[in-house]
Amino acid sequence: MTTLKLEDKKAIVHSVSEVAKRSSSLIVADYRGLSVGDMTTLRTQARKANVLLRVARNTLVRRALKDTQFECITDSLIGPVLLAFAGDELSAGARLIRDFAKTNDKLVVKALSLGGKLLDSKQLDSVAKLPTREEAIASMLAVMQAPIAKLLRTLSEPQAKMVRTMAALRDKKQAA
Repeated sequence: MTTLKLEDKKAIVHSVSEVAKRSSSLIVADYRGLSVGDMTTLRTQARKANVLLRVARNTLVRRALKDTQFECITDSLIGPVLLAFAGDELSAGARLIRDFAKTNDKLVVKALSLGGKLLDSKQLDSVAKLPTREEAIASMLAVMQAPIAKLLRTLSEPQAKMVRTMAALRDKKQAA
């Protein structure tokens, strides 16, 4: 392992700190045993999902996460860990790590943090199942639209009933 100069260490701390300030969630996972090809595949999938993966020395990461919403996760920084920062979408990192861990049992989630709260690694699946921002907005709009649609159906029902009655009378006269 090469020795980092002080300037390099400061740059790493600043970089991780800036990413942490802009992120909505953080997942810490042990990546021991993953091949270079597996890591490349994971990084490719992460770029597509707008998730930033970082590997850095734990002492530097602890400093970087100090005074951020992810400070609660510093006790989980033991051994070689992979940090997965999710940008705007809260569950993107959890979804990425969960799906990748299904096929690669060497990637083990240690902890995750959302909104300044430390969550157990067993809650990864629950977080991954959270709707995306677009899905949440669509659900909210559907809930908001339902009462208006029902009111419109109720208001138009007397006219529709009259039209059906007239059509039935017409059909009855034509049959006779």
